This record gives sequence, C-alpha cells and structure tokens, in this order.
Amino acid sequence: MKLQQLIDQIKLKKSFLCVGLDSDIKKIPEHLLKSERPVLEFNKAIVDATAPYTIAYKPNLAFYESRGLEGWKDLEDTLSYIRKNYPEIFLIADAKRGDIGNTSKMYAEAFFGNMNFDSVTVAPYMGEDSVKPFLEFQDKFVILLALTSNAGAQDFQFFSNADSKPLFTQVIEKSKTWGSEQNMMYVVGATKASMMLNIRQLAPEHFLLVPGVGAQGGSLEEVAKYGMNKQCGLIVNASRSIIFAAKDATYAEKAKGEAIALQIQMESLLAEFKVI
Repeated sequence: MKLQQLIDQIKLKKSFLCVGLDSDIKKIPEHLLKSERPVLEFNKAIVDATAPYTIAYKPNLAFYESRGLEGWKDLEDTLSYIRKNYPEIFLIADAKRGDIGNTSKMYAEAFFGNMNFDSVTVAPYMGEDSVKPFLEFQDKFVILLALTSNAGAQDFQFFSNADSKPLFTQVIEKSKTWGSEQNMMYVVGATKASMMLNIRQLAPEHFLLVPGVGAQGGSLEEVAKYGMNKQCGLIVNASRSIIFAAKDATYAEKAKGEAIALQIQMESLLAEFKVI
C-alpha cells in the first residue's frame, strides 16, 4: 500500500484507528471454543464489526505463534479474509523482528513476500543492516520501535549520549538516513504522549504507530495534541478495550460500539486539526 492510499482511507473513514487482533484463545468468549476454528471465527466477527471504523488491523504474532501450526493457519486465514473483504485496510505484522542482514532478509520475505502484510514492526537495536532488507520491498513499511509504552522503556530508551540525546531520538535521527516517510514509520507509545512534540520535530512527516490507548490508559486527545500533523500522521491502536469488550455472545456488537466511540472522537480531532 502506498502512503497516499492510507491517508485517503483516514480522510474517507474519518478515523485513524487500528484494531489490534491480540486474539488470546484463553480470553475469547467461551462459547466459541466449541467451534472448529474458534480464533478464526472470533477474528472474522471482530473484523466485520469494526471494519467501517478502522483503517488498520495489527495482529500481534505472539498470540498465533504460541499455538504452533494451528495458530499460523488462523493468522493466514484471517489475513486472507481481510484482503478479500476489506482490501483497503492497512495490515501490520506486530512481529518486532530484527536480526543480522541475511536473517532479516528472510523475515522480510516471510511477512511481505509470503504473507503480504503492508508493514512490520522492527527492533532497530542491531542497526542499519538489520533493517535495510525490509526497506527493499516496494510499497511496504518498516515500523521501527522508537519509544514504547511499557514500563521497561525506561531501562534503555532514555539513555543519553555525550550530547545528552536520549537513545530513542538517536534511533529516529539515524534511521531517517535509511528510508523516508514513504516506507518508514515509528512506534511511539500513547503513555509517552508529551514526548511526541520532540519526536515530531525530528520526524515531522512520518506516521507514528501509537499503542497504549484504551486498556493501557493513554489519552487520545494528548496523542493528537502532540503527534498529529497535516496529514494526520497517526495510527492509534486499541486492542483489548475493543476485542474483549464483552465475553459473551454480544462480543462483536460490543467491539463495534467501542470502535464507533473511538472513531467519533477521532473524527472530532481530525476536524479540530484541519486534516478533514
């Protein structure tokens, strides 16, 4: 997917919502466990309920890899279902890969060539040669981990160099020499929303994938205040607060309601910042 196609979807749907398909088989409604493919059935229902209000889906691969071949099959069939029924949706592999060049090349082939994701999250710790193989694919995006929403982000991401630059800002400055806003985005947690002002100065045109709104308590208004640019520049993810909004037969309807509520807020923010 080209960047402009993503921007067009944001303006059309008046939303910058990403739904995280963190489909933990231990948390899906119990009645689904009687079906042959409980996670796939769950995912399809969530997608059908939320697709009009979201511009992206982000499966976290841990919830599929942990279930072996069955989990991989559910992931592949979920992707096929979205591609067939909602081809405009931006698909993010939340894989957090990052390894030496020849291994990264295989990861890139897996997620872009084989599974046809639009983007993949990548850890930049091993440097340029671990990221470049992902950037070789046309109309695909690397989403680099920059400033994450978890408590452990403090352990390394704020370490400063001799110029008093925190590590996360060095990641952004250096990686901008590898790619551009046309093929690179950054993960910036909603719980670090005030830091986005600094990040926007470093990367004014790049899109930011923002987890942490919803169950993690991040503020959508603060994310927009500090992170939105003239093209929106934000993909805000909510996972548990949407997909696990109910644990009974009303789960899809409740997920729809949560997605609508966020879309309404997002439409207001897009208008306030004159994106639409």
